Amino acid sequence: MRNLMITRAMPARVVAAARQHFDVSHRDKPVPMSAAETATALAGFDAIMPTLGDPLNAAALAQPDVRCKILANFGVGVNHIDVAAAGAAGIIVCNTPGAVTDATADIAVMLMLMAARRASEGEAHLRSGTWTGWEPTQFLGLHISGKTLGVVGMGRIGQAITRRCQHGFGMNVVFHSRSPIRVPGVKATQLDALHAVLAVADVVIVAVPGGTATHHLINRAAFAAMQRHAVLVNISRGDVVDEVALITALKAGQIAGAGLDVYEYEPEVPAELRALTNVSLLPHMGTSALEVREAMGLMAVENLVAWDKGEVPPNKVPT
Repeated sequence: MRNLMITRAMPARVVAAARQHFDVSHRDKPVPMSAAETATALAGFDAIMPTLGDPLNAAALAQPDVRCKILANFGVGVNHIDVAAAGAAGIIVCNTPGAVTDATADIAVMLMLMAARRASEGEAHLRSGTWTGWEPTQFLGLHISGKTLGVVGMGRIGQAITRRCQHGFGMNVVFHSRSPIRVPGVKATQLDALHAVLAVADVVIVAVPGGTATHHLINRAAFAAMQRHAVLVNISRGDVVDEVALITALKAGQIAGAGLDVYEYEPEVPAELRALTNVSLLPHMGTSALEVREAMGLMAVENLVAWDKGEVPPNKVPT
């Protein structure tokens, strides 16, 4: 029986499923592996189930005593793994697409509503004990029904967000994507340039994959292109948004607000950002539902089992 390292605390059902097929060592901790732990795991295990933050970079994967042959990532994003270096070392990389789509789209819609309707600001005011009662002009926000939504990245999650916003709120949807895309079941207009989307959108939701191609995609110039009443929502990867530029835009009233579930230097969130009242902040909760996390883990196990049988894992990431 091949041995497997699970790098993080996991739902019990996931660990039990893995133990049916592998000799499992479970690092039952809530934080990423250190560089030393990563090197030990790569040298000592046939397979690893890593997740966000585990430092599987080129240097770690290039060490001479690597035994691991598969990284069955728990999650869709693999920007913490140097996929090219893994391929060069003969290591298969897999992920868990599909399982996270609806839950992440739900969080995007929640953040859109929170930011547009100033929910975090209102809740903080209420909790402070200073609320004096309902007023006709108190916490006036953006009514989103019938407004224009700009989706940046029209993959699985972007399409799920589009359906929710169009069918649920009657929003007009424009989007930016690297290649031409038709979205079944909805009327969404693809615009040629990112800034063309930003210029017309009342709400911008960022749903692109992480990586060098999207690093700081939403930057100072992007905020300058947005409307002053618009809100930005990011549920993709933290470094897709230039946090310094975001803080500047929020402070200056260049945009009305933002809703974030991810951060550029996660888990560090700048004090300046936390102090702002026109931003809603969540601690990376996009897939935080037990059944979703179980589905992600079971999909990772499915990838591992296929590899163990000598088959191509169903969710192999191209290297």
